[in-house]
Amino acid sequence: MTTPTTTTTTTTTTSTRTPRTRIRRHPERAVPEATATILSQGAVAHVGFVEDGWPVVIPLLYHFDPAAPDRLYLHGARASRALQHVASGQPVCVEVTLLDGLVYSRAAESHSANYRSAVVFGHAQTVGDEATKRAVFEAMTGRYFAGRTLGRDYQPVTSEYLATTALVEVHIEAENAKARTGGPLGTGDDDPQAPGTAGVVDLAGRPA
Repeated sequence: MTTPTTTTTTTTTTSTRTPRTRIRRHPERAVPEATATILSQGAVAHVGFVEDGWPVVIPLLYHFDPAAPDRLYLHGARASRALQHVASGQPVCVEVTLLDGLVYSRAAESHSANYRSAVVFGHAQTVGDEATKRAVFEAMTGRYFAGRTLGRDYQPVTSEYLATTALVEVHIEAENAKARTGGPLGTGDDDPQAPGTAGVVDLAGRPA
C-alpha cells in the first residue's frame, strides 16, 4: 500500500478561528497551521458570496504572499460581476484545495482522496493605485510562472490595460484548514491476502 508523504509547515495567517471556521466533520484533520502554505501553493480560488439572496461560487486566479498572510488578492475584468460584488464590502468566502492523491480501497465505500484545503472569510476592497497593482500582478505572475523574468521573458503591462483590470484585496478575518493523508482505511485494506487492491495514486508528485 502506497502512502504519500506530507510536508509540515508552521507558517500561519494572523487571523482568528471562529465558530464559523470550526471543522465539524473529522475535526482531527484540522491543520490550521498549514493555511498559509495551502494558499501559497494553490492555483484556483473558489470565491463564494451571496447576491440577491442566492449563493454564488466563482473560480478565480488569485495571489497570496505568506509574508502578508492577512490578505489575498483576486483579479479579473473590471466588468466582472463577482469582483464588483466582492469589492462592495459584502462578506466573502474563499476556498483553495490541493488534491494530493486518490485513495483506492478493497471496500467500495472506503475510496477517498488525500487533500489539503483552506477556507478563509473576510471583506474586500478595490485596489486603485497603479503602482500597487503592478507590484501584485508581477508577484502573481512569478507565483504561477516561476523563473519568468520581466523584461527578458515578457514585457511590462501597459497603463491602459491596468485601467481595464480589477484588483481586489480580501482582508482575511477568519480561517482554517483541513487535510487527509495516508492510505485507505477500509476493511481488509491492511491485509495483502484479502481480495481486491488498495493503495494511493499520487497526484502531488511527492515521493511515495
